[in-house]
Amino acid sequence: MARRVRAVGDAAARALGAGFRVIEIHAAHGYLLHEFLSPLSNKRTDAWGGSFQGRTRALRETVQSIRTHWPERLPLLVRISATDWAEGGWDIEQSIELSRELARLGVDLIDCSSGGLVPGAKVPVGPGYQTPFAERIRRDAGVKTGAVGMIRSPEQAEHILRTGQADAVILARQLLRDPYWPLTAAKALGVQVPWPVQYERARD
Repeated sequence: MARRVRAVGDAAARALGAGFRVIEIHAAHGYLLHEFLSPLSNKRTDAWGGSFQGRTRALRETVQSIRTHWPERLPLLVRISATDWAEGGWDIEQSIELSRELARLGVDLIDCSSGGLVPGAKVPVGPGYQTPFAERIRRDAGVKTGAVGMIRSPEQAEHILRTGQADAVILARQLLRDPYWPLTAAKALGVQVPWPVQYERARD
């Protein structure tokens, strides 16, 4: 584990040298760091399991390792599954406490997703179904959050931001459907933004 934590920090140093300006740690959706967090998957009895502090240790030390190489002026994000949607699993209360600790360690924003660890979880999928997690973590942990999941329309995204449910809206599938979504959203909301110079020649 110590070697793995150091290796992630070394990777952050390489990313900085290559010119990257944002790092996001993926600690959601059943990937390794999520497996450490959730009591449904972490059955360890050593210092990396058991209690909340033990289960969150891998992620906390990963953040610290990255921040030894990644300057404070550049953003560090962490994506979490705010709940496993399963009894006895990781939940929003633990997510809030974790987010408090991550903010103290230098994390700038929590990307609030959910699920992905156990099969058969009953997830109430629908437009904006994960946004309440971003709102609670933002309010109760005092850290910036990103809302994700079935956010498709400019009006929906704008509402999330204007009502203080999150500090950012993070898109994936909608950008696959419409790679120009930021520009079309700006037009729909009456905001003037410049098009890339390369696009200007093709607009007419």
